[in-house]
Amino acid sequence: MRSVAAFLRALAPIVFLGAAAGSTLLGGCGLLPDVIDETASWSANRLYSEAKNAMADGSYDKAIKYFEKLEARFPYGRYAQQAQLEVAYAYFRQAERASAIAACDRFIRLHPNHPNVDYAYYLKGLANFNEDLGLLGHISMQDLTERDPKAARDSFEAFKALVAKYPESRYTPDATARMKYLVNAMASHEVHVARYYMKREAYIAAINRAQTAIKTYPDAPANEEALFVMVKAYDLLGMNDLRDDAERVMRKNFPTSVYYERGLDRAVPWWKLW
Repeated sequence: MRSVAAFLRALAPIVFLGAAAGSTLLGGCGLLPDVIDETASWSANRLYSEAKNAMADGSYDKAIKYFEKLEARFPYGRYAQQAQLEVAYAYFRQAERASAIAACDRFIRLHPNHPNVDYAYYLKGLANFNEDLGLLGHISMQDLTERDPKAARDSFEAFKALVAKYPESRYTPDATARMKYLVNAMASHEVHVARYYMKREAYIAAINRAQTAIKTYPDAPANEEALFVMVKAYDLLGMNDLRDDAERVMRKNFPTSVYYERGLDRAVPWWKLW
């Protein structure tokens, strides 16, 4: 009996250590309650305040974490809806466009009549709009033909929805200005592709892209070059009637075009000199 009792006494520390190690492993695997979460006892008001402070400090990861905890713990409180909108802005500031757009779409879907839903449309447009690296940007040296204009189209559609649904919104004037930029950006993309085809003597393809720019974006300044491409391409193809028609349209819409500067007063037609 003594030997058995002694054996059990010797075994007790080993059992204890094994239990402690198991507890640690379970805690690490998330199977035990998170007892070290500093926010566990925070009120909705404090979570919101701390998230806003983190935003002000530029700690967007922390802000997102707090906003998500706030919505999870207080889904029906007065802060939950605002947290959904704030987290979209935090993702936007972190340049996580996909997450920002998804958050905006979710807010619009869940709260179509919210007084701040116009901002969700505006932020969605901004998430796809990058003036410095856009289709008309000059900082990047990337060939425009290699860029996907989908982001520009998505941005335009978001701004368009904002302007149509909320014409009196404080964000509408800026959205309208950005839409004008985007229209010319998308037209410029088509014209750039048309110029690309011209260099490779694919004249029919160049005409098609120039026509797409003119039909889709009729008021875009880039259409001046689109018409020039058509005049030049038709001439090279020997389609004189179509060339002359394109030139008449160009002269009517762009009477002082820079493309006329060479050759107007010479025997050789102006488009022959390009």
